[in-house]
Amino acid sequence: MAEHMPEHLEEIEYEGLSPNAGLGVNMAAGALAGITEHAVMFPVDSIKTRMQVFATSPAAVYTGVGNAFTRISSTEGMRALWRGVSSVIMGAGPAHAVHFGAYEMVKEFAGGNVEGAQNQWIATSIAGASATVASDALMNPFDVIKQRMQLHKSNYRSAYECAKTVYRAEGLGAFYVSYPTTLTMTVPFTAVQFTVYEQLKTLLNPQGAYSPSTHIVAGGLAGAVAGAVTTPLDVAKTILQTRGSSHDAEIRRCRGLFDAARIIWTRDGAKGFLRGLSPRVLTFMPSNALCWLSYEFFKAAIRDH
Repeated sequence: MAEHMPEHLEEIEYEGLSPNAGLGVNMAAGALAGITEHAVMFPVDSIKTRMQVFATSPAAVYTGVGNAFTRISSTEGMRALWRGVSSVIMGAGPAHAVHFGAYEMVKEFAGGNVEGAQNQWIATSIAGASATVASDALMNPFDVIKQRMQLHKSNYRSAYECAKTVYRAEGLGAFYVSYPTTLTMTVPFTAVQFTVYEQLKTLLNPQGAYSPSTHIVAGGLAGAVAGAVTTPLDVAKTILQTRGSSHDAEIRRCRGLFDAARIIWTRDGAKGFLRGLSPRVLTFMPSNALCWLSYEFFKAAIRDH
């Protein structure tokens, strides 16, 4: 791959970009990568949300990703699969900027950029988890709005309308009722994702040379692994974030992770915690590959200019 690349790109050592590029570059690259990732994979994410909720209408029960895509697009139109994307775009930019900025800053502080250091994987895990705590605080309200708009027969036509209605009916707490569950899920998700990504990147590209294929493969596999192992918590998070739109009294009274887990177990058993597993993995494989590729690309592009 290197022989087809411009000479100036061959000279870029990717492993050296993080500590040298600066916090502003990392944050800008992260913001652009986050928006790109979420926007491209949004329809699959919409299907995941619908498959995870306990629908009261048979029309909203889907047997798989293909079945959901066909039925939603034929009965509600393709635009239904994109409903709520504006909320993600508004939130993903600042949230991912904070995420990648915090990741690089903590990783540097913890010694993760020291060549040959024995504790690199520990530094990477701590950096990933720290980045998540910060970025989720920004992203959680936008995620709630997004999922409310993704639901079957959602009446919300704009992110602002949804936010205003939810706030008036349920208060500020509605935007953060899932935050503890989100952290319970995303801290291990991010730690697993960043650790697998860094390990695979080192394995596939030990020289640290510019290699988009490395970022695609390592990012995709890291996303798939992290997404799969955290699916049970994601199901509980979806229950909490959409509770105010549910017609089910028990779900509307759901107060936290344990309530959500009890409802899932009672109604669907162990398999209930794997609702939406396939679209979640399908979302995170390409979206993580795209996110890491975009992140490294934008970081290099911004650095060069």
